[in-house]
Amino acid sequence: MSGASFDVAPGECLALIGESGCGKSVLASALLGLLPANARTAGHAHLGGLDLLTAGERTLARTVRGRRVGLVPQSPAAHLTPVRTIRSHLEETVAHLTGVRGRAARRAAAEQAAHRTEFPLDHLDRHPHELSGGLAQRAATALALVGDAPLLLADEPTTGLDRDLVDRTVDELRRHVDDGHALLMITHDLTAAERIADRVAVMYAGRIVELTDAARFFGTPGPRHPYSRGLLEALPERSFTPVPGLPPELGSLPEGCAFAPRCDRATDACAALPPFEHTVACHHPVTATPADTPTAARTPEDTRA
Repeated sequence: MSGASFDVAPGECLALIGESGCGKSVLASALLGLLPANARTAGHAHLGGLDLLTAGERTLARTVRGRRVGLVPQSPAAHLTPVRTIRSHLEETVAHLTGVRGRAARRAAAEQAAHRTEFPLDHLDRHPHELSGGLAQRAATALALVGDAPLLLADEPTTGLDRDLVDRTVDELRRHVDDGHALLMITHDLTAAERIADRVAVMYAGRIVELTDAARFFGTPGPRHPYSRGLLEALPERSFTPVPGLPPELGSLPEGCAFAPRCDRATDACAALPPFEHTVACHHPVTATPADTPTAARTPEDTRA
């Protein structure tokens, strides 16, 4: 992964979108020190005065995870202890992160956390294997919100939910943002992203290829990178046309634009890695002007964006 540069401000939601295999979840794991022991990270990820990428495990475990950064994991059932009920998960998290003492107080706080994500109270005494995927997702979201962390990483927080619950979950996350928290939401659900995001970052092959305001991305003039536009056009309510081909393996990326083999705008210029300029990393960004669209007869010098 390289070229993943962005910021998220308090009171803002940044939606990170892209196909599976583009590196979105790897990025979230790197920020919390959850990559395999043989993984190597480089760069900086500043949260206040702390660099998350260089912080040790002791610091991450005691002062970061849950307290400064909350996580809604991509596979919530795998992150829940199978022999403990959801109530015990919540009560322990409440006691650990908020300092609430007393059985009645912990119970009330746990039920309040469940209520925020519309997790049914009559399911609190069930174990993770007794839950549907959607209920496990809501339990994981409730756990992530308990610590009231300044930054929340939500990795596919709407997986397994029906449309109504997607909207309600997204609205609760939006209220969390409006209370002054930062949210990085990794998602394939562009409808959910449109509902909640202030800005959109598009990742392809481990690189941010577009970063722009959500209103511009989903509205007019729309995204500028051909890949970004392809993601939108694949939606059923649009042209329902999939992006052709598959993303490359992150371990064997081409030297130039990684999207070029799938792009109908590619020219010889795309053999070089495009710089990130004016919200987009593309030699031939989409514009409203037909003359900006490259053709096979034009040379790289004629197709500079």
